[in-house]
Amino acid sequence: MPVNPADSPILGTLYGSDAMRAIFGETAYFQRMLDVEAALARVQGRMGIIPQSSADAIVAAARIENLRTEDLAASARTVGYPVVGLVAGLSRAAGEAGAWTHWGATTQDIMDTATVLQVRDGLDLIEAALRSILAALVVQADKHRNTVMAGRTHLQQALPVTFGLKCAVWAMPFIAHLDRLKQLRPRVQQVEFAGAAGTLASLGDQGIGVMAGLAAELNLNVPLAPWHVCRDGLAETVGFLGLVSGTLAKIATDIILLAQTEVGEVSEPYIAGRGASSTMPQKRNPIASEYILAASRMVHGLVPVMLGAMAQDHERATGPWQAEALVLPQAFVLTHGALLHTQAIAEGMVVDAARMRANLGITHGLIVSEAVMMGLAPVLGRGEAHHVVKHACDVALNERIPLADALQRDPAVPARLDRTAIERLIDPAHYLGSTQAFIDRVIAAAGS
Repeated sequence: MPVNPADSPILGTLYGSDAMRAIFGETAYFQRMLDVEAALARVQGRMGIIPQSSADAIVAAARIENLRTEDLAASARTVGYPVVGLVAGLSRAAGEAGAWTHWGATTQDIMDTATVLQVRDGLDLIEAALRSILAALVVQADKHRNTVMAGRTHLQQALPVTFGLKCAVWAMPFIAHLDRLKQLRPRVQQVEFAGAAGTLASLGDQGIGVMAGLAAELNLNVPLAPWHVCRDGLAETVGFLGLVSGTLAKIATDIILLAQTEVGEVSEPYIAGRGASSTMPQKRNPIASEYILAASRMVHGLVPVMLGAMAQDHERATGPWQAEALVLPQAFVLTHGALLHTQAIAEGMVVDAARMRANLGITHGLIVSEAVMMGLAPVLGRGEAHHVVKHACDVALNERIPLADALQRDPAVPARLDRTAIERLIDPAHYLGSTQAFIDRVIAAAGS
């Protein structure tokens, strides 16, 4: 019975994905270990290290259906590792050929390489989701490049931006994440085959040849030396998932803030009953964003565990290695679940451009006071322009009147600018700086 909600058949629909759970599930893990044993037999059969007929029998027997769960559990409970029971089951299924199973390997060779195969498949799902979200955000950035809204700093209206620029800023880290992933894969997608203490002594002068053959068989990279106790690749992978989760959390935070009743500028895609309250019929809670934040916080909590597990003693760790198994599956499942929630938001978000424009008017022009100051500076001088606009802002705030009206009261302003010119300065759409260029740059980079 699942204890972690991310593995639950009910709550798991909120916290992860069936696709990622299928990759990191226990059955899949044991099959991956069998895949490694089968690949090892194929390589050693070709090299003449074990009889070819025995290799063929081992390969044929390397199916999860040939293992008994109760035997594996009993062995793991006694031994402390699952590979002894797995090798026993595989050897039994292979018959006489089973005597050649696991030749020259050690437990961690099989478990680490199986984990790497899972990680590779998991990263494929992560990459696909990253690309889908990037594509959706690029579409939104282009679609809303002229949708003017309030830019906010310290949760206060600051200067006008466009929603297209906000989407472009959301999209930009995904370009970097895809680049990071491309760089990461060669470092983590490496075969592990080193024998009992990292020397492959049991295979004589054929050890490196077997290692290279096993890597080729599994389409993995060949390390320079054993990485039994060098865990930077796996730690980097979880750190990468932490970075991705942080990006998703930023988007979710913005969506939650923009969806507040008092703001009402953007909301999650509407599906009947989605985010409903059990007592308040009017509620449409930003439920996807909430689960993105929950998942990201958990992934961020797992990153230090993985970093701590890098401190592995001598040639085989006593504890840190075992901690990794508690981290990797959770980190992948939670990150992928958060990615799918984000993808749904990116593709189907509801944007209220009219509300954005209305909220721009809340300050009656104060949001573009910088624009007015810069417009008056050439005729009044920068210092005097700042003084005039600051005074006008104070009047507008105290008397709750539009900034244009407050400016008209200062004799220095109407003497140099008529009302039409002032209104143009106060129009947020005329003070967007390099917004369009920034959007274009992100869209171009996303397509490269």
